[in-house]
Amino acid sequence: MKTVGGLLGRTSLGLLFIDLFFLPPVLRGSGLGTKILGMAEDEGRARGCRSGALYTISFMTPSFYTKRGWRIFGEIVCDPPGTSRIFMTKELA
Repeated sequence: MKTVGGLLGRTSLGLLFIDLFFLPPVLRGSGLGTKILGMAEDEGRARGCRSGALYTISFMTPSFYTKRGWRIFGEIVCDPPGTSRIFMTKELA
């Protein structure tokens, strides 16, 4: 079996952190990303997390997360010009 994508996260002090999340373009739009993110959120809840945090980059479809209940709480401009890191959170309770 070959790994082609996935999610890496951690929990600490009641907070779920999504550190890395990647699916190759051929698997995007299939519902798999929603399922994987939901599994991570469920695992966070099982570990007692009340909320989650992640950051994405402006060209990496932050709308994927907002459509799934995540909200933007900060944005920092970075390089290349026109790019920013977008920080997001979601209540899990």
